[in-house]
Amino acid sequence: MKCDRNGQAKILTDSEVSAIFNLLSARDRAIFAICLYCGCRISEALSIRSGDVANGVITLRKNSTKGKKGSRSLPISPNLEKILKEYLTVTSPSDFLFPGRFGSKPLTTAYADLVLRQACLTLGIKGVSTHSFRRTALTRMHAAGVPLRTIQKISGHSSLGALAFYLEVTDENVRDAVNLI
Repeated sequence: MKCDRNGQAKILTDSEVSAIFNLLSARDRAIFAICLYCGCRISEALSIRSGDVANGVITLRKNSTKGKKGSRSLPISPNLEKILKEYLTVTSPSDFLFPGRFGSKPLTTAYADLVLRQACLTLGIKGVSTHSFRRTALTRMHAAGVPLRTIQKISGHSSLGALAFYLEVTDENVRDAVNLI
């Protein structure tokens, strides 16, 4: 679904995020909200266990991260807290926060991809993948002036070079940077 994006997922606008979230169920909205507000991968969001969300923090466990190098704990933003509360009022997952059909395993990334594809097809939004929420989060943090090392810690990237691949630089960013000199 990444058409004409040089192999990279589309960065979503606020209106696109709102439109997608408005179309999704409370559960699916919570899945993609975790990806957006925590800057995490879809596989990390789906692997979260109910006990990993506590005291205003989400813990992404080492065994669910890409490099399996370490767990990371991220504060839950007010926007994410609202969406999670909405989801948890309609369900009470026992083990995984987003259990699959039989409950002993989480929902699959293929399921999340299908849900997002259908929503984007309905809305006419092109170039979106489940990774769009992660790229959007990291690019927004960068545009807001968050230090790269902080973004690296949030995203779990092992190097700044790996992180740089995610960050979209617009013509406006370049113009603003040159005007600072």
